Amino acid sequence: MKYRESAAVVEQRQIAADIYSLWIRTERIAEEAGPGQFLSLYSKDDSRMLPRPISICEIDREGKRIRMVYRVAGKGTEEFSRLQAGDHIEVLGPLGNGFPLNTGKKKAVLMGGGIGIPPMVQLARELETEEVQVIAGYRDELFLTDELAAGGGLCIATEDGSAGTKGNVLDAVREQDVTADVIYACGPMPMLRAVKAYAQEKGIECWISMEERMACGIGACLACVCQSKEVDSHTHVHNKRVCKDGPVFLSTEVEL
Repeated sequence: MKYRESAAVVEQRQIAADIYSLWIRTERIAEEAGPGQFLSLYSKDDSRMLPRPISICEIDREGKRIRMVYRVAGKGTEEFSRLQAGDHIEVLGPLGNGFPLNTGKKKAVLMGGGIGIPPMVQLARELETEEVQVIAGYRDELFLTDELAAGGGLCIATEDGSAGTKGNVLDAVREQDVTADVIYACGPMPMLRAVKAYAQEKGIECWISMEERMACGIGACLACVCQSKEVDSHTHVHNKRVCKDGPVFLSTEVEL
């Protein structure tokens, strides 16, 4: 079930260059939200009609709060970055299909790259596995490392080599000799392609959360389709709607 609400801003702060952490309080959304889902946030500017999809970072169901960590990438997110405690913002959610939490596997490796890192925080907390290993890939400046480390062992990769392994998440996997029974990944498309190929090579079940430009966020406009292995029951072609059928897919179900 999804709801549209006027959510109260609890706290907002900048945690890295162009990266903001936003806590909001909702009436019903937090109770039903899960790791890997997202919210659509609406601008107060009538010239920006379409909402901006932002992934869920943390969920406080008892306190009815949700945390989103996002990058300022345009006028819409720049507007959101000016929100302060006590302000209100229109949100729709929870949207999309999140990560499966019980795959029957013993060790899960979570790979997040860039703004694909935030969804790993709540996922690490809720996974029903014996062991969780988190690998976070950054361009340079780090964020959310304390939260990620609390959810499991943490390995870091940076493109400039300023922290952890120099390179990407798979460079960290190889350097640290990380093994996995199941992989969960979220990040830019080149990273997801590489992770999918690695998982297929090693015979590891792999779930990916796709970053895609979205318009409606509810599967009606078909602006965010990706190519799928099977014919979609809605479009009757080899497509999946990232906002509705995803954003989380089994890696073997979609073409990247």
